[in-house]
This record gives sequence, structure tokens and C-alpha cells, in this order.
Amino acid sequence: MSKVLVIGGGGREQALAWKLAQSEGVEKVFIAPGNGGSDGLIENVALEPTDVDGLLKFAEDQTIDLTVVGQEAASEAGVVDAFRAKNLLIFGPTKAAVQLEASKVFSKDLMAAENIPTAEYRAFDDPTAAAKYAKTRPLPVVIKADGLAAGKGVIIIEATDEIDAAIHKIMVDKEFGAAGNKIVVEDFLRGQEVSTHALCDGKSFVLFPSSQDHKQAFDGDKGPNTGGMGVIAPVSWVTDEHMRTVADKVVTPALKGMEKQNATFAGCMYPGLMIDGQTLKVLEFNARFGDPEAEVYMRLFDGDLYRVLRDCALGRLNPGQVKWQPGFAVSVVMASGGYPGEYEKGLPIAGLDEAAKMPDVVIFHAGTKRDGDQILTAGGRVLNVTTTGTTLDEALEKAYAAVDKIHFKGAHFRRDIGRRVK
Repeated sequence: MSKVLVIGGGGREQALAWKLAQSEGVEKVFIAPGNGGSDGLIENVALEPTDVDGLLKFAEDQTIDLTVVGQEAASEAGVVDAFRAKNLLIFGPTKAAVQLEASKVFSKDLMAAENIPTAEYRAFDDPTAAAKYAKTRPLPVVIKADGLAAGKGVIIIEATDEIDAAIHKIMVDKEFGAAGNKIVVEDFLRGQEVSTHALCDGKSFVLFPSSQDHKQAFDGDKGPNTGGMGVIAPVSWVTDEHMRTVADKVVTPALKGMEKQNATFAGCMYPGLMIDGQTLKVLEFNARFGDPEAEVYMRLFDGDLYRVLRDCALGRLNPGQVKWQPGFAVSVVMASGGYPGEYEKGLPIAGLDEAAKMPDVVIFHAGTKRDGDQILTAGGRVLNVTTTGTTLDEALEKAYAAVDKIHFKGAHFRRDIGRRVK
């Protein structure tokens, strides 16, 4: 029987831990730092994802058989490299490979070199030059912080007189810290945004079904970008041809390009796409499971996740082990009032037990903590209410029925998840 360590504390990590705990060969799942949703076989560990030495010592002391990186900051901090140096099995990209997400400049340059379809762009480390170029591009124009910014480092500019302020906010005010030392200015892509994921062992890969996140804070895709307010999978209008394009024109050349960069990619590659009819372009690459995408994928995954991720880490992925249940999965994110801006913490949450007893409902905690028998809010995205159904409508109906049973002060969620595909 095996022991597993999952690194991260959000809904994504809770979903991965939940699925790993179902594997026949797993006796215990530790999650660092975890959140208020850990119970049963899942146990929180008071270690941050960037605490390389602490995580390494814990894995050695507990004889962990497989570590799974959930949060990308762990890879950027060098956790994977440190574990590999000690011959500890770990699923996730190295510090070199995580540049695919951690640097928008690296990623865009890789796409250009490997002819991966993406928007026209230029990269800058000087705000004046960046603003001058941005003002020559058709509106809207997109400004992206180079580094990791928790899904919030993208600004879409609708008017020329907004360009200077947006670039100043990222590069001078450092709203996203060092992530804004460089920026990418790129053309706006029209269409619908779709997520795809590929499990990679460095050479081979297997694609997940399509999914669709809803990033804006409010109904009708209004308001500021968030880390994600809800997601559906699969997306009914995404065709087999679209997915073949992802495999042949996106993931395959990306893996080859990473190898050329001496940054062989093993882990979960997550291209975010913009699809307009048959035109498909890459918005960005992520180097980990999406959040909230992981929450719906874990509801649909119909295999032994421990075995699959272990084989990926060993460089021997067997695509035949990756299977999916029929039907649809939905996640509705319940967020703190004010998110993605300032919000209160420590608010009691009511109705969790009642909602969790509903058919096909699983609630993955994200920004929560335990205080005795009480679950309190502890972050911006608080809960991921997930459901499955034979149709998308059925899954959505179950999800919102469960959401309506859960209450905390200022709770905010979108009522239109999954509706733009109608």
C-alpha cells in the first residue's frame, strides 16, 4: 500500500487528493497545506508549496511513494528538481519545464519557434516601448504579466487611453510583483475559450476531454478576471477535429520544443485555447492541472489516478489506463464577497452537510479552514460544488440546487455557468 503527498491547498488539490484516495493501492494521502475539506484518508500537513526543504524532509520521513504537484509555485520553487535529486518519485514539471507557464515570454517564443498557432505578440521589459507598440495594435489589445499571477495577470484594453495606466500598473506599480518585470502585448483573439489538458511523460501524452472555465467574476462574462468561477466538461461543440488539432499542432510540437530547450516536459500540460469556428489558437500554456478544471475532470476520470500519475512520473505513460465516464460534470465556485478584490475571512459556512448528501454532489473545498467542528471561509474562492449528469442540463440543475443549500455571509457565485454553450 502506497502513501501519496499532494502539494497545494486549493480546490484542485482537494480534488486530486479525493481521487487518489480512491485508488486501490493507496493507504494514505497527505496534502500540503490542504484546507478545511480534508478528512478520511486525506490529512493536511502544515507545509507551504514553496517550502522545498520541508516538503523533502516530510517525504523522506514518511516514505512517500509518489508526490503530486498541484500548485505551479512548487515547481517554480524547484520542488521537483529537489525530489528527483533524492530519487523520490514526483509528478510535475521541473523548474526548467515550468517556464512554459511561469514565463509568458518563454511560452510565446516557444510557440513562435514551433509554429504553434497563437496571437501576434511582442515582449517588452520597458514600459514606454510597450505602450508605444500597444497603441499601434487594433483594439482590444491584451497586456499580460510575464510571470505567475494566480490567473489574474491579464488585462484586456478596450480603449487607447487605457493602455498607459494598465502597463504602469503591471510594470511600475508592480501589482503582480516580479511577475510584471516583463510583459507580453498581444492581439485580442475572438471566439470561445476552451481548456484542454494532456498528461505527459516527457515523450508521449494523452489528451483529456475539453472543458470550459468561466473566468470573469459576474454573470454574462462581466467584471474582472478571476482564477475561475465555474467549469463544465466536456464541451459539446468541440469536435474530434478540434482535438486532433490540439494533439498534432499544439501538444506534440510543444513537447518537442521543450526537449530542444533542455526542458523536457513531464506532468500535466494545459493549453488554454480560443476557438472560432475551425480556427484554433493557443492563448497560453499552463504547466499543471487547471483550477477549477481539475475538479470536473476528477469527477469524470474512470481509472486509477495513482497508477496513471506514477507511470507518468516514471516515463512510461500508458494511454489505455486513462478512461472517462460518460456524461457531463459541472463545478460552480462559491466565492467570498468582493473576490477577486478584498474580502473577509473567517466567516462560518452553513449547509455543507445537507448539500453533500444530495445525489451526485461532491463539494471540493478551496479557501476554507476548520475551527473545531466549524468550517470557516479562508480565501477568495471558497468552495467548488461539483455534480455529474447524463446531460449538461441535469448536471447544472443538481449543482445549483446544492449551491442554494450552502450559506455564508457575502457568498458570491455565477448563475450562468455552462449557459454560453446553449
